[in-house]
Amino acid sequence: PDVAPLFRWLWKNYQYVLAFRFAIQEINKDPQLLPNLTLGFQLYNSVTSGQFTLRSTLHWLTGKHHLIPNYTCQTQGKTVAIIAGTTSAFLAEIGTMLELYKTPQITYGPFDPMLSERDKFPSLYQMATSDSSLAYGMLSLLLHFGWIWVAIFVSNDMKGEQFLQDIEAEMVKKGVCLAYSVKLPDTKSRYEETEISFLEGIRISSANVHILYGDVMGLYTMEFLSKYCLTLGKVWIMDTKWEIVVKETDHMLHSFHGGFSFSHHKEEIPGLNHFVKTVDPSHYPEDFFLSQLWLHAFHCLPPGPLCGTIGVCPPNASFEFFPGRIDMLTISDSSYFIYNAVYAVAHALHKMLSEQMEKRSPGDTSQPRILPWQLHPLLRKIQFTNSAGEDVSFHETRHHMPHYDIHNIVNFPAGFCLLIKIGEFSPECARGEDLVLNEEMIEWPVAFKETPQSLCSQRCGPGFRKMPQEGKHVCCYTCVVCPERDISNHTDAEQCIPCADHEYPNMERNRCLPKLVTFLAFEEFLGMALACMALCFSVLTAAVLWVFVKHRDTPIVKANNRTLSYILLITLLLCFLCSLLFLGRPNTATCLLQQIAFGLVFTIAVSTVLAKTITVILAFKALKPGRTIRWLLVSGTSNFIIPICSLTQLVLCGIWLGTSPPFIEVDKHSEHDYIILVCNKGSVTAFYCVLGYLGSLALASFIVAFLARNLPDTFNEAKFLTFSMLVFCSVWVTFLPVYHSTKGKVMVAVEVFSILASSAGLLGCIFAPKCYVILIKPDKNSLKALRNQCSCRRP
Repeated sequence: PDVAPLFRWLWKNYQYVLAFRFAIQEINKDPQLLPNLTLGFQLYNSVTSGQFTLRSTLHWLTGKHHLIPNYTCQTQGKTVAIIAGTTSAFLAEIGTMLELYKTPQITYGPFDPMLSERDKFPSLYQMATSDSSLAYGMLSLLLHFGWIWVAIFVSNDMKGEQFLQDIEAEMVKKGVCLAYSVKLPDTKSRYEETEISFLEGIRISSANVHILYGDVMGLYTMEFLSKYCLTLGKVWIMDTKWEIVVKETDHMLHSFHGGFSFSHHKEEIPGLNHFVKTVDPSHYPEDFFLSQLWLHAFHCLPPGPLCGTIGVCPPNASFEFFPGRIDMLTISDSSYFIYNAVYAVAHALHKMLSEQMEKRSPGDTSQPRILPWQLHPLLRKIQFTNSAGEDVSFHETRHHMPHYDIHNIVNFPAGFCLLIKIGEFSPECARGEDLVLNEEMIEWPVAFKETPQSLCSQRCGPGFRKMPQEGKHVCCYTCVVCPERDISNHTDAEQCIPCADHEYPNMERNRCLPKLVTFLAFEEFLGMALACMALCFSVLTAAVLWVFVKHRDTPIVKANNRTLSYILLITLLLCFLCSLLFLGRPNTATCLLQQIAFGLVFTIAVSTVLAKTITVILAFKALKPGRTIRWLLVSGTSNFIIPICSLTQLVLCGIWLGTSPPFIEVDKHSEHDYIILVCNKGSVTAFYCVLGYLGSLALASFIVAFLARNLPDTFNEAKFLTFSMLVFCSVWVTFLPVYHSTKGKVMVAVEVFSILASSAGLLGCIFAPKCYVILIKPDKNSLKALRNQCSCRRP
């Protein structure tokens, strides 16, 4: 077992010895493998120091306590193979020396690409397979939990550098960002107190997930640093080598609790677990390390010659009830590789001995001589299935994409630590099926009550999109709400998605809802109010018409052409009623009638006002007999104004209908959550021509009425006509900017209101004074009153 500096024992490593002994015993009991031959062995403790490592190697080579390089005092046969090394540095230190003797070296430590170079290490064989898929496995775990902001700690060597490059390349592809990385030196002594400033960064960093990868030497550095910084509230992801530190360091127990460990998937070796449970120092009294471990754990020894003054252990003392933090029953990767390495040597020896026996003469009974270098051709080709059912070989074409078991690191209050298997990673499976986890079994660090997050920025929920921050990682961003017509229906959306024209975003902007079809209906408040106004004015107009018909022979009705008054009142009645065409669900008929009826009816109304104004002027200009103007008045010339003006407007409307008539339009954009049915004007030019012609007539009527406003007479209505046209022109001049600044139903409502307001202005200004006289002051509406008024005005 490895021993840390200052003689600190890592007792978990004694499991390597137990796996080694178990394999030796199995082979020696197997009648098919190496029959009539017993395997022997020597055990050397490799302390984590280059000096002690070389000393142990020289002890083995010389066979004496006194170290004499290149000289051996061993009287028995030399060892034919060496199973050693948990670190690449250890193997590199002894490899050069052992290569002089061509001794096969089989490593049980983690795979290192450097050791696979045959020109540098031709006698070295690695039991572990490549870690090529480890970076993928760790990255899959990160993506599964949404951890996109991580820190990485690697050993300061080529292996750590290669892992850092590999995982960084994959992180960039998958959108995972590196918060920072730290290279751990291979010995504690390289770390001064001034060089541990990054430890404070661990504590305050927003990266809650840390990845650990490297050689065992770096583990002790991490353990050393833990004395200065207890990293609570962080999730650690590591490979199986770190279990040594996890299980046997005083300061890192709580730091690693809730973390994850990746180890090569391995089947259970039959009988090994039972062997570990039942072994004790009485079985191997020559094993100094087992006695020390037993004494360390139980403060006693089993009955026997080793007891002396030390207390006798109870009968149930075993590794199954091992106290403290050391879990000897969970078989580590290195123990599994040691078991396979022993069998690999045994199979190679068996094959070599079988070949030698075939070549020997029948009478030769001498023991075959075995030289270490003779095993190399056999080891390179060796291939067998171990007792766990897995294939073992050193061939270069063997499986290079290992499966990984994922363990959760759980610490208990008494200091006992367990690695609980919670999932697997199989790189050969399809994407999405390569990672299998049982999340219900996961214990998180004590700082988290639920699955922790590791983000540079908080996630952007539905309804928002990510906006990158200039000069920062892609994982560092701000959340921006989606535009008015767009949504995002998942977390951390890169772009917002526009809703279809027939849909609209909800208030949260995470879902598109179907728009309701709407229009300016009679049932809604605005439509009902306008309809009521139109009907009320229509009834009022009909009432005025009835009053005028009833009092048709009175002077005030006869004044200014009684027929024109009837025409104007009927036209105003139609104006009020035509506004109802703009209300309700639009259809082809109403869309055509809306503008045509509006244009023709208002043209008749305005031309009638113009005719009445001209009639007033002709009446006052024709007072002297014999003049041409008198003939115009008598012949009813003003009555031709209405058909001429109306016919012109009718031609314009005909051109409008013939070129680009109005049609039903589905307005999907004016209102947020509605599709509005409106009548499109069709030809905008034709609409403004009709409106412009109407405006020209109104302006002409206003000018003529304004010029005739001061003509004296009892029933002179020129002033009223002036006011009516002023109101009419004001309404429609105001209509244009308001109409263009509104959309949808409001635009229709503005047009209806303008029709009602202008029509009401004509009705009120022209006929209200007359109705007042007819109904309230009937005494003024008689010939007698008229004569008296005329007599008073004479000089």
